[in-house]
Amino acid sequence: MTDEGMTDHGCYPCGTEARFAGLPPRERIAFDEHWRVVHAIGTALPGWLVLLPRRHVTAVHDLTDAEAATLGAWQVRLSRALRSVTGCDKTYVAQFAEAEGFSHVHFHIVPRPPGLPQERRGPGVFAMLGRPEGEWVTDREADGMARELRAQLRPGSPR
Repeated sequence: MTDEGMTDHGCYPCGTEARFAGLPPRERIAFDEHWRVVHAIGTALPGWLVLLPRRHVTAVHDLTDAEAATLGAWQVRLSRALRSVTGCDKTYVAQFAEAEGFSHVHFHIVPRPPGLPQERRGPGVFAMLGRPEGEWVTDREADGMARELRAQLRPGSPR
């Protein structure tokens, strides 16, 4: 693993997975044997989540049957939790896995808040990534969001 958290094969998600036990709340919001939920980095939108397979896989067709069997349930659970915590009108789900260091399959689960400008809706929401650092959700904010989401995701939590 390099200093930037990458593995030898240049994968940031695998690099953080290797340090799982020591990760802050924002990097392990929820998890099971197949998936881990993290708050996106470099976003100006609180609650932008990323759903990651816990093993290295670079294409959706390479997911195991066990991983695929729980994927939809995770997406719905996260959407419900985001609605409860952020008050979003809906969530967007997207998967590309093309950026350097992020070819590891990952699903963006993005809350669409009620007042989001029209030009930021749909695919335009991706303009909320890569904003100037001063606009990013802070680590402290992301950790707080992680704790709230974790409480919503607990078995028996109100839906």
